[in-house]
Amino acid sequence: MSLPVLAVDPTLADFGKDPLWITIIKAVGVFAFLMLGILFGVWYERKLISRMQNRYGPNRAGKFGLLQSVADGIKMGLKEDIFPNTVDKVLYLLAPVIMVIPAFLAFSITPFGPMVNMFGVQTPLQLVDLPVAVLFMLAMGAVSVYGVVLAGWSSRSPYALLGGLRSAAQVVSYEIAMGLSFVAVFLFAGTLSTSEIVAAQASGGEFFGIPMPSWYVILLLPSFLIYVVCAFGEAARIPFDLPEGEGELVGGFQTEYSSSLKFALIMMGEYLHTFTASAMAITLFLGGWRAPWPISLWDGANTGWWPFLWFLIKFILVFSFVVWVRASLPRVRYDQLMALGWKVLIPLNLAWIMLVATVKLMRDETGAVDKTPVMIIGAIVIVGAFAIWWRFDTVNQRRKDAEKAKVAAEFEQLAAEPTAGGFPVPPLDLPHYHGVERKEVPSGTN
Repeated sequence: MSLPVLAVDPTLADFGKDPLWITIIKAVGVFAFLMLGILFGVWYERKLISRMQNRYGPNRAGKFGLLQSVADGIKMGLKEDIFPNTVDKVLYLLAPVIMVIPAFLAFSITPFGPMVNMFGVQTPLQLVDLPVAVLFMLAMGAVSVYGVVLAGWSSRSPYALLGGLRSAAQVVSYEIAMGLSFVAVFLFAGTLSTSEIVAAQASGGEFFGIPMPSWYVILLLPSFLIYVVCAFGEAARIPFDLPEGEGELVGGFQTEYSSSLKFALIMMGEYLHTFTASAMAITLFLGGWRAPWPISLWDGANTGWWPFLWFLIKFILVFSFVVWVRASLPRVRYDQLMALGWKVLIPLNLAWIMLVATVKLMRDETGAVDKTPVMIIGAIVIVGAFAIWWRFDTVNQRRKDAEKAKVAAEFEQLAAEPTAGGFPVPPLDLPHYHGVERKEVPSGTN
């Protein structure tokens, strides 16, 4: 007879009771998972993008090129460490470390599975959990930005400094929107603990009388979509990798870092932030380690070590989506990036939180909701969002029309008077110019 699902769900009370050796084993396991994930992720991203572009990708080092990431890591570790003359050496060395360590700590709150038997000890398949675990993840993401800023500042390069400043502004903008996208999840789950949020998605309920799946990606779809956009901005992945910006900033904050161990740490930090964002998407919106339907119909699907397999499959699929976006979308302009964060994502988040909070407030003791006021409030929110969008669209269209008219007027002026705008025009004293017969131009005339 299989155990009921609720009997294996860990709670906050189950943490902090493990022997020290079990905690060390789980910490080493998380570290090994991330390090192997980086090696596999680099190879997988290069291979997947190459297939999308009709190329082979890595195919020399090892079977299917699987050892290419290992070879690259060894190469970067053994290369000469170069220090530009003008850098601040202490901060220059410290910046990559600050980028990596908080990313490792942020991943420690990720639940991989339920209570399991590990060498005879019943323990949660999770390193640590906190009453404010999700806020801890956001805090670690904000701390890692100091590494990017210090990397730009210590390099004493204008390109690197601009990249660091871009990163600071970008993270401030998108972490606000990301934090707001979590509020609806907190309202429905009633907790900020990652293990208890997964437990809250164990069984479905009804919404407006309609049976709903248990995963919050269905019930809170606007929050999930906003989180996905914010995750790209917070992790600085294409199309939001403006801190690097090779097109205008050479290499951004990492311009002065050669392809050595420091560059490897910076790349590790980027992948770790992507892994953390993927793990949080799974934990908060995709049911965590729980098996998807119809596998969930099997009584033992969510017990033992099987949930780790479901988590791993979800993790690979989410990371594949991140790679797919990188291969499909171009980099946006910086003004578009900031406008999206402040003018679109944050107002939409606030409107959605108001609607979700109203629904939660109007539920009676049985869990039923009076549909009429909720529908009225929803209609008001939709109409208000449409009005704001129409207003911004009208203003932008007027601005574009004014810019087009200004450019057209400038071209007409230049056509009528070539010297308009203060640009000198050389004397056309050649008898033929582009095959067209021209008259003699008096000396000293433009």
